[in-house]
Amino acid sequence: MEQKLDLETTETNAKLASAPAVPMNAIWRTIRGYILWSYERGTIQYDIMVTVILLFVFLSPYWINFKDKPVERNPHPTGVAVVPDAAGGFVYQIEGSAVTGKEDAIIRAELLRIIEPISGEVTITRYETMRDRAGRILGYRVWAKKE
Repeated sequence: MEQKLDLETTETNAKLASAPAVPMNAIWRTIRGYILWSYERGTIQYDIMVTVILLFVFLSPYWINFKDKPVERNPHPTGVAVVPDAAGGFVYQIEGSAVTGKEDAIIRAELLRIIEPISGEVTITRYETMRDRAGRILGYRVWAKKE
């Protein structure tokens, strides 16, 4: 016993009792226009999009941690000046008070201890002691190459 549905005589009630005042189709069209950036320059929608972007750029660092702070480095307590030399290495000028050793091996070890935190692993090719007129050590000029 099949019953056939007669579509020509069937009545439909298209009106819903609680229809929204603004059609949902228009709301989705507006949202799609914002997402696809389809509004022309100079319209209120374009101004709203630009304002939202600017608010995000300027206000988001207060609430979002982007972890973009520079790495804190503790500089060596002595003054070290670094300049490149003609041979492809570097010349380091170190204050005399930073080195306390008297023998060549101890002086080289202390110079390496000062230079390596700045430039990584290096090999000292030579160093020169800078003295004042009275003979006191003012500093060291050190030639080093990266390993």
